[in-house]
Amino acid sequence: MQRRILLAVAASIIGLAISGSALSRDKPDCDEDNAGLELPDGFCALQIADNLGNARHVAVADNGDVYVAVRDRDDQVGGVAAMRDTSGDGRMDELMRFGENGGTGIAIRDGHLFFGEDRRIIRFSLHDKHLGPNGDAHVLASGFPEQSSHAAKPFVFDADGYLYINAGAPSNNCQEEDRKPGSPGMNPCPELERGGGIWKFNSRERGQQQEDAQHYATGIRHAVAMAWNPLDQHLYVVQHGRDQLSELWPDLYDDEANARLPSEELLRVTESADFGWPYCYHDGERDTRVLAPEYGGDGQSSVACNDRYPPPELAFPAHFAPNDLLFYTGRQFPERYHNGAFVAFHGSWNRSPEEQRGYKVAFVPFGSNGRINSDREWEVFADGFAGTDTIGSPEDAERRPMGLAVGPDGSLYITDSRRGAVWRVLYKGDDQR
Repeated sequence: MQRRILLAVAASIIGLAISGSALSRDKPDCDEDNAGLELPDGFCALQIADNLGNARHVAVADNGDVYVAVRDRDDQVGGVAAMRDTSGDGRMDELMRFGENGGTGIAIRDGHLFFGEDRRIIRFSLHDKHLGPNGDAHVLASGFPEQSSHAAKPFVFDADGYLYINAGAPSNNCQEEDRKPGSPGMNPCPELERGGGIWKFNSRERGQQQEDAQHYATGIRHAVAMAWNPLDQHLYVVQHGRDQLSELWPDLYDDEANARLPSEELLRVTESADFGWPYCYHDGERDTRVLAPEYGGDGQSSVACNDRYPPPELAFPAHFAPNDLLFYTGRQFPERYHNGAFVAFHGSWNRSPEEQRGYKVAFVPFGSNGRINSDREWEVFADGFAGTDTIGSPEDAERRPMGLAVGPDGSLYITDSRRGAVWRVLYKGDDQR
């Protein structure tokens, strides 16, 4: 029996002032300082919850209930935080936790809540009246390897209900001895058999195993940020690039090069695609794929890379740590945001002794045809999460953006993994309160 805890949450638990009614049709008042966020003109934000634990991805139901995947908490109770606003002020004042294990991926579809633990995807039936699940979970997909690195299981649905699950590579770059200076890469890389790619499942069938699913795409080191583009009907991911070039290969890379290499890649994923990890990485400054040093590369050579592996749709700066991707399907925001993509950057750890970067939410414009604009530019949409201008390590950041979701009214929801805050971003034009 799943352990379940139902809490009427006091202000001391979620750190918010509480007052109460049902989901309001009107936009709620934003916080005076946008709860610490820096946003474009016309936008404002309110913090709707806090202290949830290591919050990961987020899903919002049609009635406004908010479900947050929680990777771990001090008391280790419950992997899903379900929240409801009973007062109509926009802040969550009812909280229920359920699920035995923590996780990352979460989504609502056809009256069910899907949740991605590190080794399996489970499915709850949602209660039609009360907050939370109606009964215990069923296992939908399992049989993934046990691993300590890149174990998160984010996922996404396509228009037909098929489920695409990321299985991250269990290493940095498939070395014979992981993260050991000078250790060569295994060739072929055996990790690609069960990791470093995307697997496709039937979302309606219980008890599926990874070995029985379609190996949809490969050569993707780790894609925590995933989304289905409803306009061009393709899967998109933003890949975490490899680490430690200067530490592992000091004769080829200095610390400055390590801080700017490789790109975090926005990829348009087609069936049977191979994006080249671990054999190649993408150099955003040169806009080219480069042969990895583990496979004989010298930091310059692109032999067997550009002809063999497709380029990214867009190259973001190195080590920003993209942890969620969202195509904006709402209509509340101005038209320029419609159908574009938001990316949550969790923030780097691998730029030392350079400053760490990321810790923000970016926006990428897409055209009406569902393809990225030809100028391939992106912009900062939300900043201020870190609470400081100088970040030496992730521990210096007060907050780290993690998950993204669109609410039924078109609001943008953002989670924080440091203490478990949730923000709701609204567009109010000149009336920002």
